[in-house]
Parts: sequence; C-alpha cells; structure tokens
Amino acid sequence: MFDALKSLYSKVSDRSILSLFDDQNRAGEFSVRFDHMLFDYSKTNIDETARAALLDLARDRGVAQKRDAMFQGAKINDTEGRAVLHTALRNLDGDAVHVDGQDVMPEVLQTLSLMGDFAEAVRSGDFAGQGGRITDVVNIGIGGSDLGPAMATLALAPYHDGPKCHFVSNVDGAHISDVLRDLNPETTLVIVASKTFTTIETMTNARTARAWMSERVEAPAAQFAALSTAADKTSEFGIDPARVFGFADWVGGRYSMWGPIGLSLMIAIGRDAFHAFLRGAQSMDRHFCDAEFHENLPVLLALVGIWHNQVCDYATRAVLPYDQRLSRLPAYFQQLEMESNGKGVAMDGTSLPYHSGPIVWGEPGTNGQHAFYQLIHQGTRVIPCEFMIAARGHETDLQHHHTLLAANCLAQSEALMTGRSLDVARDMMAAKGFSGDELERQARHRVFSGNRPSTTLVYPQLTPEVLGQIVALYEHRVFVEGVILGINSYDQWGVELGKELATALEPILAGDADASGKDGSTQQLVDFIQKN
Repeated sequence: MFDALKSLYSKVSDRSILSLFDDQNRAGEFSVRFDHMLFDYSKTNIDETARAALLDLARDRGVAQKRDAMFQGAKINDTEGRAVLHTALRNLDGDAVHVDGQDVMPEVLQTLSLMGDFAEAVRSGDFAGQGGRITDVVNIGIGGSDLGPAMATLALAPYHDGPKCHFVSNVDGAHISDVLRDLNPETTLVIVASKTFTTIETMTNARTARAWMSERVEAPAAQFAALSTAADKTSEFGIDPARVFGFADWVGGRYSMWGPIGLSLMIAIGRDAFHAFLRGAQSMDRHFCDAEFHENLPVLLALVGIWHNQVCDYATRAVLPYDQRLSRLPAYFQQLEMESNGKGVAMDGTSLPYHSGPIVWGEPGTNGQHAFYQLIHQGTRVIPCEFMIAARGHETDLQHHHTLLAANCLAQSEALMTGRSLDVARDMMAAKGFSGDELERQARHRVFSGNRPSTTLVYPQLTPEVLGQIVALYEHRVFVEGVILGINSYDQWGVELGKELATALEPILAGDADASGKDGSTQQLVDFIQKN
C-alpha cells in the first residue's frame, strides 16, 4: 500500500526542506486554518506531489465513508460489536444519533444535565460533606478514567473556581497515600471512575479511600460518587443512585472525558466552561465531517503522521506543547494513540505487513529543551516533532515570559529544519581561537544536520473551547490513521494478558499459592520480593 509513496520519498529523501521555501507561497500552501487555529506542516519534506498521493490514499482507503459510518452509529468497533460515539457526548445541539435504530441523544443530554446539577450543587455548597462545604475532590480511576480529566483539569487551571481536584490512578499505595495525607475527609468528595466497577486498581484504591474516610466520617459512602454503568455494584458499595452517572458501551475509556468521566473537570471549572470545552470539540467534529480533505486538520495531521511513520520509517513522534499547563498532554496522547493504533492485526485478522502506530512521547517546552532535545537535534535517529503554542498566555502581567516561550518554540522548529553546517561551525571555532585538528574536532561537535521535520499548531489562548478542539483534533487524527492502516482503533486487547497474569500472581506473592508453574525468572523475582 505504501510502495508508491516510498518511491516518491526515495527520490527526495536527501532534499533540503529549507529549499522548499524557495517557493514564496510554501508556508501558506502547506498550512491550514480552522476557526482561530493555524496548523503549519510546511517544515516537512511533503511537496505537492506527495500531498496529492497522500490525499488519494485517504480517499482510496475509504476515510470519508468510515468517518460517516462512525458518526452515524455503525458498529465500527467490530471485535467488540460496538458503535464508536464519543462524539455524541459533545453533540450539544442534540441532533439525532442512532444506535440500533434508537436515538441516543435524549439520554446523553439528560446525563449531562444531571452531571451539571450535581457539579453545581458541589460547587455551591448545596451538596456538602459531614464537615460542611466540599473543599477537595478525589477522582479515582486509571487509564482513560484518569488521564483525560487529570490532563484537562491541569490544562484549564486558570478557569478553576470550584473545589480543588486531585487524581489517583496507580495501585501503588504511595499514590493514594500522598494524595489523601493532607486532605480533610469530612470535606472531601471521592469520585470512583470505573465503567464496570470491577477495575482492580481503581477498586483497590476506592476501598482504601473509603476506609480512610470512615475513620472520621459516619457515613463515608454519602461522600462518594460513581462514574459507572454497574448499578448493582455501586449500590453494594453504598453509593446513592442519584450520584451514579453511567455511560454506554459505545464510549471507550480513552475517549470518555466528554461525558461522566469529565465530572471532576466540570466541578473544577463549572458547567458553563465545561460546555465550552464540549463545544470546542463539537466544532472540530463538524470541521472533520465537512471540510475537504486538503483543508481538513485531522486528515492532514494524520497524513503527515503516515508520511513520517509508514513512508519515512521514523519510529517515534514527539509531542511538544509550549505550555506548562499542558504537561500531561503528551501522556494523554500516548494512551490515545498507542492504545488505539498499537496493533499488529488488521480488521480481517491477518497480520499487518507494515508497522502500525508510532511511539508517542514528549514533555512541555522549555523543559524538554534542557532534557532530550539534544537527541532530537544531533542524535542519529530522526524524530518528527509536533509543536504547540498559544499566541498569548493567561498571565497578562508576565507577557515577557510568554514572548520568550514563543521565541523558543519557533526557534526549535527553525533549528531542526536549518541545522548548522560544518563550515559555519569551523568559523565559530576559529573565532574562539582554535586551529588545526582541534578546530576540526571542536567544530564537528557543533554541527547540526538539520532537515528534521516538524509541525506547529498555534492557537490564540488555551481556553476550554480551544482545549476541546485540540483533543478532538487528535482523536480524529488517530481514527484517520487507523482507517488507512486497516486496523481497529477502538479495542485494546493488548492490555488483557498482563492483567490476567497479575491476577494469578497476586496470591503467589501473598504466599497463598506456589510459583512452581511459573518460569525460572518469575520464580526468582517472586522469591526475592517475598524475602525482602
């Protein structure tokens, strides 16, 4: 499938990206605007011929048809027999969305309304703990039940005007211990996020939180809420059905923060700001459905990813938001992309004849510059970079900080493209007084090969609406890449085996079963842990 594109790339692989800017219109022609957002992919080696071939690939692979099927409620997650309709959770205008012939929107909007009522009750003090007004909210979840709301709550810190939100995910006791240590159980609300209410890490942490609260609170379950569809299990836990918010099986975990999983975020920023977050995502949904492919942000972002990973064989992708409040965004995208498209089997059950999704990683700038940019600039592997920057920050009295931040962001993409030649490095070292062999040695350490690709996403300010647009953009990018690769982006069977083996190992480590059936390495590790 990628042979023609690989052939195109082979002819230009040594071409200078900078040389493409001999065309004065390069930047404008290889960027696209949506709302107040600019996506610039001109600093890649994609030219008009390659772009046309990539767009043809998207059409040939049926991206438009599969996109429409997703939005119409078709069961595109065919290994689990489920529709994929996280987009319905942000369909605030309530246009009908059918699954098995039934419009799901009335229930979606009713749940959103109930969430809003509860969130506002917590924020106003109408819902209180034993000690009075709720001061802290602890969200207990894992995976998508944690990463999404944790990322978004941090990202939207300037909009917080509700109780302080905390997040617990790791079953490591240190995590919940550190979070609960300084909280007052009498004024704390605990939200347990687990669709089945059986997720072992989440429920272990939930029981620990309940025990902690029971030391000072007479009815601890009265200060718990649940994000779950397992009404029997939440009732058994003692949680009032009025504080249980469910969601359908057509919402996958890593796509779930638009609904009940986003309750902690709604409590932090309020109903109106949360709705703005949803509207931002909804606007990106409409753009994805309506825009022609050559002007379609999710399609173009996906095609750039396909070009770099499947065509150029670049195995990783760095996500580099120049925004401290987006420090959890790379981790969020790690799950979104690697759990979605980290597959080795096509939809028909055959083995993929090419690599699937890339390794996704990153950190916020400028911190990353002083950590791993050395590898990005001078390492032996090319790592495509995806920069993000707001035109302005929220701290109006610290504009000089943001100016320096933006300068660093733009400088990094420029440096990756232009590099520094050996001749320039020699002149630098000569100016420092070096000569002969030592000049040459010192100069070679200061060469930057350049010609390393990057994209940049610029937006006015990180508002709830803009954050919704960014997250939805990447969700749809994952979908498009999955369609082109011919894989199911919405199951995650790869996480199951480790869970099964952990369940079997727990009684062995506890001393209630022996390890004789395990391999020698596992036996040795069990023995060491038990003896220490």
